[in-house]
Amino acid sequence: MAIASHKEEPVSGLKGTEQAFAASAHPSQETPLLQVSGLSKRFGAGCDHCEQPSADEDASARCPVCGSIWACRSLDFHVFPGEILGVVGESGSGKSTMVKCLYFDEEVTDGDMRLSVFKDGSSNLFHESSQQKRYARNHLMGMVYQNPYLGLRMNFSSSGNIAEKLFAAGHFHVGTIRDRAANLLDRVEIPVNRMDEPPKQFSGGMQQRVQISKALANRPPLLLLDEVTTGLDLSVQAKVIDLIRDIQRELQVAMMVVSHDLGVIRMLADRTMVMRSGRIVEEGLTDQILEDPRHPYTQLLVHSLL
Repeated sequence: MAIASHKEEPVSGLKGTEQAFAASAHPSQETPLLQVSGLSKRFGAGCDHCEQPSADEDASARCPVCGSIWACRSLDFHVFPGEILGVVGESGSGKSTMVKCLYFDEEVTDGDMRLSVFKDGSSNLFHESSQQKRYARNHLMGMVYQNPYLGLRMNFSSSGNIAEKLFAAGHFHVGTIRDRAANLLDRVEIPVNRMDEPPKQFSGGMQQRVQISKALANRPPLLLLDEVTTGLDLSVQAKVIDLIRDIQRELQVAMMVVSHDLGVIRMLADRTMVMRSGRIVEEGLTDQILEDPRHPYTQLLVHSLL
């Protein structure tokens, strides 16, 4: 099968070329970059009882008959070019499983996922071949995991981690790759003189910044961030949040930011959706969600900040 059409630019520095890429990759502010419908992920065999979705929003994600867990259940959402969508919920709400499904780390049980920059949005990526999924993963999306050990090779150099992403997208000129790695690491405030050190020698905050630079290596129009500030000291959290905001403003990359912390979501997200037991229970503008939550579960989350 032929690889999907997507214009590649020469690998170069961040500024200027990144903004040009963002403009070409985002066809219209009126057209969602990412459109997802009916996304479901079940762990377990399932049965006739749990195959029929309950209308009860308070229903458990675990089937009382067969014990299967519906980590995600019929999720519908979209992300526009240059937008930050926040996803909030307690641990076990399904938010991390959802982004892993989008990045093809987990195989979905059912659902439809379309990117406007992949075959003009005409194809369900969940039904594409493994080759096409790798293409989308290596060119069109970047992922930053909560645990840096999932996103980085800790014994490779930091520049080598970035090179791995560039190799996967078909870039092989060593000098150009090192220049790109140096530019990216400098952008996330990793000293260039440490680019040949492995991430295992870095602090947690620095490891997250190396992950971000790796995720941005191929200038993806969509960046997925899963609990990137969890476990970091407050001062380090603030630096990572500022970095994410700066990147979004400069590059106009669309982002999905997953967090259990509404404070993080408040500082980053334009819109927010609230997940509970694998379902979306409320969504809207972030200010609206925080100032006038409608669902009882969202009200509990917001009141926990007070």
